[in-house]
Amino acid sequence: MSSQQPKIFFIDDEQDLRLANEQTLQLAGFDVELFEKAEDALPLLNELWSGVIICDIRLPGMDGQTFQHKVQTLDADLPVILITGHGDISMAVDAMHKGAYDFIEKPFSADRLVDTVKRAIDKRLLTLENRNLKTELQNQDVLGPRIIGKTAVMLTLRNNINRLADTDADILLIGETGTGKELVARSLHEQSNRRDKNFVAINCGAIPENLIESELFGHQKGAFTGAETSRVGKFEYAQGGTVFLDEIESMPMPTQVRLLRVLQERSVERLGANESIPLDIRIIAASKIDLRAASDRSEFREDLYYRLNVVTLELPPLRERREDIPRLFQHFLLVASARYGKEAPAIPQNANQTLMAFKWPGNVRELRNAAERYVLLGDGCGLQLDDNAGLVPCAPMTLPEHVEAFERALIEQALSESDGIIKDTMQLLGLPRKTLYDKMQKFGLDKRVYK
Repeated sequence: MSSQQPKIFFIDDEQDLRLANEQTLQLAGFDVELFEKAEDALPLLNELWSGVIICDIRLPGMDGQTFQHKVQTLDADLPVILITGHGDISMAVDAMHKGAYDFIEKPFSADRLVDTVKRAIDKRLLTLENRNLKTELQNQDVLGPRIIGKTAVMLTLRNNINRLADTDADILLIGETGTGKELVARSLHEQSNRRDKNFVAINCGAIPENLIESELFGHQKGAFTGAETSRVGKFEYAQGGTVFLDEIESMPMPTQVRLLRVLQERSVERLGANESIPLDIRIIAASKIDLRAASDRSEFREDLYYRLNVVTLELPPLRERREDIPRLFQHFLLVASARYGKEAPAIPQNANQTLMAFKWPGNVRELRNAAERYVLLGDGCGLQLDDNAGLVPCAPMTLPEHVEAFERALIEQALSESDGIIKDTMQLLGLPRKTLYDKMQKFGLDKRVYK
């Protein structure tokens, strides 16, 4: 859980019960606010609220069921835990059928209360994170936070991106493989006044040497054997926008000469043509090596290095910002779950330490791949990373563990086939309502996921 704990609203008309449970929850590390009446808590809630509500069913004025209904009109996914006496169990079960998170029967233990609250908070935070992710995915062409991380080095990087984005300065990005150089380049483009024009990404190491000049600068019909038609080059295609030259250290020396002229004159000549075409473009180049050292070794043109090195942004490897790893991994889990249409699996308690201790030689790209594998392969044996950041075999499951896994799979299948309708799920499984709810609670299943 985060250092800033979500708020817990505890609603009950018995003062002694309120005070006793306030102490229990505070000792567990929660921020608690007490209410005698449900009416007083309702105006403080909205769809962005990140807490959990515990409410007695029997209250003067607005009762717990009415309160739960009103909460759900604000946000159907806001967790409401109901406190019930023995005679109110049927009411509580009905309330769960209508969307309540859980109910706790009086008298209840402190451990029972704290455990239920923890699970409800985890679910609430995951719901809010998923909403943010879906909004981001639906607005990929709109400006938004692409660079994730709260370490000092990442805050500095984001600040520099914000300062440089809306300028026309050419930029050199230096960073190891997988550190997100293209992501930074796209962020610079999307936050600039060129955002409505093309962003043209070119991997200089992936284009054959005999074709790279034609790709970049274009050619006229008949310029060389096989040039049967004229071709617009990448620079010309990016008119008004941004050209991203990735792995620029791989660019052949003759092409570097022509690139230097393009940068200096902001114009391009197609191969086989005499006409110079003016360019309004921004250049962002990226390299995984030290270009100054490469120029000292005569492996990269020194004059081109100095022309590119107007502003340099260095992207840190993942090992230098380990505190960002858990947040990045959670983000990639949600991205992968949305991409593959699968529910994001829970992360084991010790997983963050495992993730932060790993070397991640492939940096953010490798971390993203590990998150995708975790979503696709599931968490049947827990999250353990080998030297290839893959899931490694664990000890064989016991018979009870196999039975539980099989039982959960059957319930998930029935929920999916019935579109989350409890009555139909009961019929498919041949289970009473109470038994089904108990098993769904045990396995952390939510009918709304299957609608």
